[in-house]
Amino acid sequence: MSLPEPLDALVVAPHPDDAELALGGTIARLLGAGWRVGVVDLTTGEPTPLGSEQTRARETQAATAVLGLSWRENLRLVNRSLVPDLEARRLLAGVFRRTRPRWVFAPYWLDAHPDHTAASRLVEEARFWAKLSKSDLPGQPHYPQRIWYYYSLHLRRVPDPLLVVDITPYWETKLQAVSSYRSQFVDPYPQGEFLQRMETQARFWGQMIGTQYGEPLTTREVLGVEDFSGLI
Repeated sequence: MSLPEPLDALVVAPHPDDAELALGGTIARLLGAGWRVGVVDLTTGEPTPLGSEQTRARETQAATAVLGLSWRENLRLVNRSLVPDLEARRLLAGVFRRTRPRWVFAPYWLDAHPDHTAASRLVEEARFWAKLSKSDLPGQPHYPQRIWYYYSLHLRRVPDPLLVVDITPYWETKLQAVSSYRSQFVDPYPQGEFLQRMETQARFWGQMIGTQYGEPLTTREVLGVEDFSGLI
């Protein structure tokens, strides 16, 4: 079913928690500006050492409430075996046509996690399919204006982003949303090691733009600027 109003932005996450980890502050900032923001999780993210599908679903619901997302859905593709095949492309293209986002956020195209690289390719291919006429896809043809790539990396490399979003006013919201995934980021780290590492990374990117906290993004396509008033 199509949404009554199109989304302004849709985050495509390989697993529940990837959107919060990489973009929790950006999502909160866009929502705070009045944007309609949704997340489509491609898999359940399970199995994991301390999680289960029921646990992860509860955690995802809690994180969704913290952020105040406009829409969220899970395609229930196979975790650890995500493949950008024709059926997955059809499903995601259908989501694009139903939600009609202006911007789409996808995982960065280089990573050690095969699900992340598969998701990145899947987004690009589904974006193309979503605009096709004379097809049996649901809804009307739609072509998202831009794909932004976020960094939820398992690869040991320092990203080289195109820009960094100032998330300083929304840091506590991001922290609370990520902390909602207790089975992934709280219980396995009794000294809070993971959340401390996440804060260190956010402070690093904030320092790069002269703020307290930041989240990096990039894109493959040329950007246009109407004015420079929003640049830091």
